[in-house]
Amino acid sequence: MAIGLFLLTLSSCSNQKAMPKKQPIVKSHEEVVVDPLPLSAEQTLKFAAELPPEQAILHLIAASELYLQEKNYPKALWLADKTMAIIANDNHQLANKISLLQVKATSLMALDKASLSKEQLHAIHQLSADNNISLSIDYYQTLSKVMSASAQPIAALEADFHVFALDGSLTNELATEEVKQLWQKLQALSAWQFAQFSKSEVPFGKGWVQLMQYANKFGHDKVQFDRYLTQWQRQFPTHPATPIALSLLDKESATNQSENIAILLPLSGKQASAGVVAQQGILAAYKNDESKHLHFFDTHQLNWQELPAKLNDSNIDFVIGPLLKNDVESYLAITKTTEDDSKTQNTTSLPTLLLNLPDKNALDSNQMALSMRPEDEAVQAATTLSNSNYKMPVVLSHQDKVSKRIANAFVAQWQVMTGNNIDIVFFEKGKKMQANLKASLDVDSSQNRIDELKGRLQQTLKFQTRNRRDIDMIYVVGSAEQTRLVKPYIDVNISPFANVIPVYASSRSHSNKKDNSSHRDLQGLTFTEMPWLLESSQQNTTLKQISQQLWSKRSDSLSRIFAMGYDSYNLVDKVSLMQKAPYIRHYGQTGILQLNDNNILTRSLIWGRYQQNQVINIVMD
Repeated sequence: MAIGLFLLTLSSCSNQKAMPKKQPIVKSHEEVVVDPLPLSAEQTLKFAAELPPEQAILHLIAASELYLQEKNYPKALWLADKTMAIIANDNHQLANKISLLQVKATSLMALDKASLSKEQLHAIHQLSADNNISLSIDYYQTLSKVMSASAQPIAALEADFHVFALDGSLTNELATEEVKQLWQKLQALSAWQFAQFSKSEVPFGKGWVQLMQYANKFGHDKVQFDRYLTQWQRQFPTHPATPIALSLLDKESATNQSENIAILLPLSGKQASAGVVAQQGILAAYKNDESKHLHFFDTHQLNWQELPAKLNDSNIDFVIGPLLKNDVESYLAITKTTEDDSKTQNTTSLPTLLLNLPDKNALDSNQMALSMRPEDEAVQAATTLSNSNYKMPVVLSHQDKVSKRIANAFVAQWQVMTGNNIDIVFFEKGKKMQANLKASLDVDSSQNRIDELKGRLQQTLKFQTRNRRDIDMIYVVGSAEQTRLVKPYIDVNISPFANVIPVYASSRSHSNKKDNSSHRDLQGLTFTEMPWLLESSQQNTTLKQISQQLWSKRSDSLSRIFAMGYDSYNLVDKVSLMQKAPYIRHYGQTGILQLNDNNILTRSLIWGRYQQNQVINIVMD
C-alpha cells in the first residue's frame, strides 16, 4: 500500500483534530507554558494522517511503539507491518526498519508466537550485522523471552547478560538483584550446558565463567573454596559479580556427617547380580572408613512394613537405595504411611539417596534420586550437535523399547533446538537392516534411476550409486553389537562422490571390552559415555585397573551399576550441601552430577571417539 493511500485511509477514519496545541496557562499575571499530556497511540496515528507522506513515517513508527506500551499488541503488530511495507524498498530507512521489526518481534512474543517473533529478531540481527549496528536492549529482552519460551536456556541466559550490560537505568540495589538472578540462572545449567555457555561472548563473561567453575568444583570444601574466591577477587576486582563472591565467602558449608548408613539392595533372587555389583561399588568407595558403619538390607527378602523399626534399631541416619524400581515405590509408600505414626520410626525423616527414579510416589524434601535415564544423554547429544552446524540429521535406531525412548528423546530435543523435525529409521538385523539403511540414504532411489537409465541405453555402462546429499549427520541408537553391524553398512553406502557423513551414538553403542575388530568396525564413531567406561581425566584409573583385574568378564551394564554404587557412597555427606548450594557439582564416575529443583541428581556425560584403533576422550566444540 502506498503511503499516500495509507495516510488517506487513516485520515478518513477520524473526524477529530490530531494534535492538541500547547496552550498558555495564566496564573497571577504570569504566563506559564505547560507541555501537553503525552499523546496516545490513537492520537499519534491521527496526527500522522495530517502530515505529508515524507514526514509521517516517524509518527507511524511512534504510534506503533505507543500501541506496544499500551499493550495493544494486535494493533501494534498491524501498524508496524503496514508501515514496514511502505519503507521496505527504501535503503535509507535502515534505523526505521529495525525499529519496526522490533515492534513486530515484541508484539508477536506477547501474543505467544515465539517462532514468528524469532524470525523478526533474526531479521534485526542480520540488518545490524550487515550495517555494523549495535543491537539494542529491547532486542535482547525479547530474545531472552523467545529463547525461554523455546526451552533454550543457554541462549536465553546469553541474552540476559547483554540486557544487564546495556541497562543504564539500574540503581545499585536493582543491579545487585539482577546479579543474583543471573547467578541463579547460571547455577541451573547442567555441566554440559555450562560448557556451551562458557564459549559465549557475553559482557563480563570471563569472570562469571571462572567464578562458576570454582563454585562447581570447590563449593563443598569451605577452606579450598575461600582460597579460590580470594584469588578470583584479585583477578576481577571490579566485576559486577563481586557481591556474589563476597556472599560465598561468608557462607558456611558445615554439614552433618552420617555415621550409620542403611543400604537397600537385592542381594539374592533374580536381580542379585545387580545388587551385588552395586554393593561392591559402595564398598570400593567406603575404604573401611572407621567413622561410618554400613548396614546392608536384602530387599528381595525384606518385609517393608518392618523396615522403619529396623532402621530405628540400627540408629540409621542415611539411606542408600533401593535399586529396583518396584522397591523404590515400596520404600516411598512406607514413608507415606508412617508419616503420622508417632509409635513407629518415620523413615521420611531420614535423608535418602534412591538409586532409581519413582514412577508413582513423589519425593519429599530430604529424598533424592540418582537418575541414569538414557533419555538424558539423548537430550545432551541433540543440544550439542544442533549447535555444531548440522542441519539435516537422520536417526537410525534399533526397535527395542530403550532404543526407541532414546531416539524419540533425541528427535524431540532437536525439534526444540532447531524447529525442524527429523526422521527415525528403525532397523533390524540382517537383510532388513540393510534395506532400511539403503532407504534412509535414498540409495534405493539412486539404484532405480540407474536401472531405468540402463534400460534406455543400448550399451552397458558402469554406474556408481549416490546417497542423498541433504543428510549431514547420522545418530545411531543401539547396543554395541548392533552398532558394529550398522556402522559398516553406513560406510559402504556413503557414496565416494559425497562428503563423509559423521556418525554419532549414545553410550549404548560403546563397549568397554577390548576388541580390535570392534575398533575397526566403529572407526570414526563419536559417542557419549560416563567417565568410568572411558579413559579420561575424570576417570578413577587406579580403581578401574583393579576392577578389570578382579572382574575382567563383567558386562558393560553391570559396570555402570558398579560406578553408580561408587558415586552413591561419595554423595552421602555431599547431597545436603548440594541442596543448600545448587552450584555444587559432584565429579563422579557416572558423570558430572547436579541436584535439580525436583531433587533429582542428573548427569552430564563426556564424549569419546573410535580413532586409529583406539578409543579416546574428546572435547566437543
